[in-house]
Amino acid sequence: MNILYEDSMPYAQHYFPKLGNARAFSSHKIVADDLQDIDVLLVRSTTKVNEALLSKANKLVFVGTATAGSDHLDKGYLDARFIPWTSAAGCNAIAVAEYVLSCLMLRYANELDKLVNSTVGIVGAGHVGTALNKRLTALGIQTKLCDPPLQQQGDPREFVSLEQICRCDVISLHVPFVDNGPHPTQHMFDSERLAMLGPEQLLINACRGEVIDNQALYHCIQQGRSPTIMMDVWENEPNILFDLIPLVDVATAHIAGHSLEGKARGTFMLYQHLCQHFGLEETLTFASCLPHATALQFDHLHRLSPMEQVREAIFATYNVAQDSMLFKQQVNSADAFVYSRKHYAIRREFASVPLITGNFNPTEALYRLGFRASEGCPAK
Repeated sequence: MNILYEDSMPYAQHYFPKLGNARAFSSHKIVADDLQDIDVLLVRSTTKVNEALLSKANKLVFVGTATAGSDHLDKGYLDARFIPWTSAAGCNAIAVAEYVLSCLMLRYANELDKLVNSTVGIVGAGHVGTALNKRLTALGIQTKLCDPPLQQQGDPREFVSLEQICRCDVISLHVPFVDNGPHPTQHMFDSERLAMLGPEQLLINACRGEVIDNQALYHCIQQGRSPTIMMDVWENEPNILFDLIPLVDVATAHIAGHSLEGKARGTFMLYQHLCQHFGLEETLTFASCLPHATALQFDHLHRLSPMEQVREAIFATYNVAQDSMLFKQQVNSADAFVYSRKHYAIRREFASVPLITGNFNPTEALYRLGFRASEGCPAK
């Protein structure tokens, strides 16, 4: 089996040579001729898989992307040619959920009791929304879910309307980009809906930039009637509305899902899909490719409340304020946006980070978030 994989895919060399004759390609250099005699094509979002690229793919029987999204795949064309395709949907859900938790800890750093008593409205209850809901529930924070498509499909969870979401203390957006049909998400938060929000609320967008009308948001902030805004995604990336950057409280370069585990998980999911599709034995595990994470030493947790422990552990693992500061300092052009995203120092997820706390047993909430005790540290 001849496998062609994108060279930007983490740990591809670890997994795919075990399944066949595997070689790498660069998304900037691949041409149609490269697909001759290729059985499997594996990509990331930087490679557009369409009729032009596959025009000479005479043996192609499987296409996969190691990303949660699949907009870069011409699925209609693949289906017309009866070429099965797959994505790594959900691979970065934990990373995005942890990004939102860091945003919440930043916003409520000195008001943790207020955070515990707040209500977080989650718009979009798919992989990311579900992961976030699970973690907020573990912290005892009340949530409300809004997802009309899932609700219509019979999802048994309790859902509320978008109008009810707009009355929540925090609104976190986790929907796909949909520009037509009964449930469009393009400009879901337009000037009218933004006007419904008050300065005491927090709006986080870590899904798609087009879900918020960025021009409307700019004018809303200029007029002094905006909620606190934390944005990881922007309209028209990388040619975004740069004047908006200094006006929002947190600004990052579409990196919410860019944890080392999130990227590695995408590759591992493709490995699993390939094994299942071709009836091959899975001889490698997800953990087999991951490097050890540096343990976090905590000598003072016994002096902190449970939520203060959570805040300290989250900030020690990932503090979104640092990413925002660099973004605001360095990104003032499309090229700078692309550079910032491409050269992002990938972070670790909570579950990979051991906690060393001596003889003190940390709060149960830390374990529910995925943190684990290091050797010599009491574990629950």
